[in-house]
Amino acid sequence: MARRKLSSEINVVPYIDVMLVLLVIFMVTAPLLTQGIEVDLPKTQSQTLSSQQEPTVVSVDTAGNFYLNRGEDTEAPLSEAELSRRVAILIRNQPDDLILVEGDGKAEYAAVAKAMGVLQGAGVKKIGFVTEPAELQR
Repeated sequence: MARRKLSSEINVVPYIDVMLVLLVIFMVTAPLLTQGIEVDLPKTQSQTLSSQQEPTVVSVDTAGNFYLNRGEDTEAPLSEAELSRRVAILIRNQPDDLILVEGDGKAEYAAVAKAMGVLQGAGVKKIGFVTEPAELQR
């Protein structure tokens, strides 16, 4: 009676199938997880920032309303005092954190400047602007 030799190989094809399905699921759901309000960003030629953590974004819409996008409910606009209070709390925990200002392209310059003033008054040391890349003209 002949003994069968045991096979010590692992069939990895089912694991590859599962990984491809997970990859497709994450590729489809990742763009849907965008939070915040819809603003029409101005187009400029600038370099992108690389960051390891989710940035704090202060949005200014066309009516001049302020929104703080930090993973919380951004449905209701914030007053200057409430924006200053919330940003001061964030800066107290992380003093060197970068705060991005996302102003609508049709928003008044005074509203975006007011948002910057509120951020500086709250103690923010690093402020950046969010823009979309400009189309290369030929």
